[in-house]
Amino acid sequence: MVNSTSLFRPSIDEKRIFLMKTYLWMCFALIVSAVAAYSAARIPVLLNFVWGTRYGFLILAGIEIMLVWTLSASLRTIPVFAAFLMFTAYAAINGLTISYIFILFSKSSIVYSFISTAVMFLLMALYGALTKQSLARAGHYLLMALIGIVVVSLVNTIVTMITRTRLDMLDWVISLATVVIFTGLTAVDSQKILRAAQRADDSDAFKKLAIYGALELYLDFINIFLSLLNLFGKSRD
Repeated sequence: MVNSTSLFRPSIDEKRIFLMKTYLWMCFALIVSAVAAYSAARIPVLLNFVWGTRYGFLILAGIEIMLVWTLSASLRTIPVFAAFLMFTAYAAINGLTISYIFILFSKSSIVYSFISTAVMFLLMALYGALTKQSLARAGHYLLMALIGIVVVSLVNTIVTMITRTRLDMLDWVISLATVVIFTGLTAVDSQKILRAAQRADDSDAFKKLAIYGALELYLDFINIFLSLLNLFGKSRD
């Protein structure tokens, strides 16, 4: 008679491997971004390209959008290594675009914001993984709210450029709303990843899905971190 426990053990192992890969990829992306951001803040040529030219930031932002769109649209057809390269490139370029934090904010503010983000992320990831309630509907509402925040942010940027007057209160509201939205999305994305892990195997499809899931978690983490830094960070002396 076949031991029923042994029949289920491979699927449990594959589930754990899938989850481990996803969160390790996310941590890898955070490290890549941190190194890129710190390097850009310390290397004049990079710093001047990103912030000293009129189009440097816009070029990098456009490449980021292109990478995310390409990865999403071709995830089923591209090789695993190509998905890895796009994921790594996105993390590096995003690091360049957030290099300003090492110029504007104190090191203690960066550290405290990162620790606060890590704690919030961990708690919401655990909630998303452990709750029995489906978070799919909440995810739809959060995405709608995110679209609203993006629109308001764009309008705020345009108004600031035209009037040369920054609306500090609106910036504060946008940052606070961003923290709330991406904190919620952390739970939603964690639940989606856990459900994907229930069907995980060692195929290339799930290897790429782990990378894409890591990208979603990475974006949640980065947006929470930057918003907390904008809300509570202290200027560099």
